Amino acid sequence: MDDMRNKDGLTEEQFLAQYDASMWERPSTTVDMLVFTVLNREAVDKRRLAKKDLAVLMIRRSDHPCIGQWALPGGFVEMNENLDQAAQRELQEETGIENLYMEQLYTFGDVGRDPRTRIISSSYMTLVDSESLGKIQAGSDAQDVSWFKVNFTKISDRKTGSVREQNYQLELDNGTQKIQSTLRKMIQRKGRVTSTRWELIQHDGIAFDHAKIITYGLERLRNKIEYTDIAFNLMPDLFTLSELQQVYEVILGKELLKANFRRKISDFVIKTDESTKEKAHRPSILYRFNIDWSGKEL
Repeated sequence: MDDMRNKDGLTEEQFLAQYDASMWERPSTTVDMLVFTVLNREAVDKRRLAKKDLAVLMIRRSDHPCIGQWALPGGFVEMNENLDQAAQRELQEETGIENLYMEQLYTFGDVGRDPRTRIISSSYMTLVDSESLGKIQAGSDAQDVSWFKVNFTKISDRKTGSVREQNYQLELDNGTQKIQSTLRKMIQRKGRVTSTRWELIQHDGIAFDHAKIITYGLERLRNKIEYTDIAFNLMPDLFTLSELQQVYEVILGKELLKANFRRKISDFVIKTDESTKEKAHRPSILYRFNIDWSGKEL
């Protein structure tokens, strides 16, 4: 195989020796990280379980383009590192967070998505218990870092022929500032094939196309929570079933029937001999994640 030659009579060694990489324009490559968590609201009624909100980690950009706007942690991939290494490095440099397990979400490569040059971004997603991270802090190339509560709402839905058009509003709120984007989901069915495309219609305070990345992450999260143990990345070591149900509900954006939920997650949890101690509530049994769950789909 080593002596095989191409149409010009060159071996692979000869071809590589004379290859001119400048013949092709080379886009830059970046990584962007979606770090989701669940935050507790301050309880109004101490007798009730505190409500929860899904939140995403954002950094405020300190330089052009989009200076002063909020973006996902991320940056350029260096020539001597792979994508996973770049994601870990950028997350640590911009937020101080180290050694998180992250999975690739999607590759975003629309022409014009970044005004600097042709940039293709590989996005990553992870879920964490924010209390286990300790204090987060902005790195040298970010003005600030903050958790933003996520509110994702469908605002219109219409169908014309084989095309369904749905508009959504993504609102992010860190308690002192609200930023938002409007996105359109185009769903088209041709025969047995259904295609989906997201368009960024408007964005106020969210840099680049990061509202679209967050939206893709929300969709992936809602799909994965139905058949994997991903939600338990948001839980402490010990938790009540009511707390766990709240996490599922805030991610799915809907209420779940208590009996059905407990039946479906029975393989995921192990009952302990411990219970809650808060005086304002009746004691509740504490559970832990069953690392040996059978893999049964929810």
